[in-house]
Amino acid sequence: MSQSLTEGAPKGVANTTEKGSAAPNAQRWWILAIIGLAQLMVVLDATIVNIALPSAQADLGFSDGNRQWIVTAYALAFASLLLLGGRIADLFGRKPAFLIGVAGFAGASVLGGAANSFEMLVIARALQGVFGALLAPAALSLLNTTFTDAREKARAFSVYGAIAGAGGAVGLLLGGLLTDALDWRWTLYVNLIFAVVAFVGGWMLLGNHRDAANSKIDFPGTLLVSAGLFSVVYGFSNAETHDWSSPQTWGFLIAGALLLAGFAWWQTRAKHPLLPMRVLLDRDRGASFLTVLISGAGMFGVFLFLTYYLQLNLGFSPTKTGLAFMPMMAALMVAAQVSTTRLVPRFGPKIIIPAGFLLGALGMVWLTGIDIGSDFSTAVLPQLLVIGVGMGVIMPPAMQLATSGIGDEDAGVASATVNTMQQVGGSIGTALLSTLAASAATNYLSGRNASDKLVQAQATIESYTTAFWWSAGFFAVGALITFLLYRPGVPAQDESAAPVIHM
Repeated sequence: MSQSLTEGAPKGVANTTEKGSAAPNAQRWWILAIIGLAQLMVVLDATIVNIALPSAQADLGFSDGNRQWIVTAYALAFASLLLLGGRIADLFGRKPAFLIGVAGFAGASVLGGAANSFEMLVIARALQGVFGALLAPAALSLLNTTFTDAREKARAFSVYGAIAGAGGAVGLLLGGLLTDALDWRWTLYVNLIFAVVAFVGGWMLLGNHRDAANSKIDFPGTLLVSAGLFSVVYGFSNAETHDWSSPQTWGFLIAGALLLAGFAWWQTRAKHPLLPMRVLLDRDRGASFLTVLISGAGMFGVFLFLTYYLQLNLGFSPTKTGLAFMPMMAALMVAAQVSTTRLVPRFGPKIIIPAGFLLGALGMVWLTGIDIGSDFSTAVLPQLLVIGVGMGVIMPPAMQLATSGIGDEDAGVASATVNTMQQVGGSIGTALLSTLAASAATNYLSGRNASDKLVQAQATIESYTTAFWWSAGFFAVGALITFLLYRPGVPAQDESAAPVIHM
């Protein structure tokens, strides 16, 4: 029978009445701040080190070929272990998963900042990914179970979604500031500030709750999905430095696809599945997972190639480059608030999320008009604002719908699936767009004087605009898929999000 939690409820767990309806947690907005800070730390680390890579390379003396591993080591560990991290949070409690994730991430960051060799830095980045895979799903599932009122939950997810969407831009700005003012090592040391505040706040405010305490870890499923995700991300990462025909590219992609197919088969037969099929088979939730995947792939074109364009073609410093993305972040945050609290509750995701994808596609197509001597205020800034609004309309509602209505025992693994989709989407975007951009530059140089600096500059413009066109294509496909998959009408309010103990 259900046991109400009206007295002596632990911090961070919403009280319930005898009927099981949730009473708001009085400290829920402080909890949101702590969760948001931890999520920002994880998200910005995907980009903050990028700006510092040239300085780190000069200091540690590693080759251009090895440079990608500073980024890839983080992505590989993070993506391949997210589902396991989410299940650990469900089984052993979200508070310890959150705190261990924060503390471990901070320790790995210190190790990376103190690195005196390439190998040490790669190991530190991989460890960041390991602890990030524990932290990220715990944070999102805590958000889902802390906020029980539908309108408040929408506001909370607008904040969280804005952080998830704009964290990359924050990383670029912070990375530029720290690299210019201090040293590349501070792009890693800065995580200590985030981690200390998040750890102390989490220790004081969060209560522990184990919604799947009677379940067990699905070890065969864990091995299959971890190996499968590793192979997929590794294969796409190899596509950047190897040809698509290389066995190190297609071999790992095929292996990853087979392992993930084996994982899906096993989940229908396992007694305690790592990712129960009920999490995936809801129509709106499945559409939301695909939304996060596609938007992750499309957004890569903005952050990477526009960063190159601003620094190499327009001569922006790292700090100025980071500042250039701030208007987009502001537009994203405003749109996130409006879309989750006003638009989706009124018109439903079938209209609003495809509209966001179309805005993103429009902004990307508009960006293809850049040239060697373009002015930022007319050729880049308006386009960034449009893309920011589009992403604010896409990401936060999709993240909310992906975890809405989920059973508390599955909250962690559903949250992990959201993060996994974002990571895999980013990896796919990285590989495809980088390869297509490189091919466009090569094709442009063919038959021209490749030693001419003007020709070289124009070749880079060709590569950027090619990437923007393909990103626009990703967003257009996202608009079509989400329009077809989402149910019409307004989604039902989630009235069972609060944790309820069953005995």
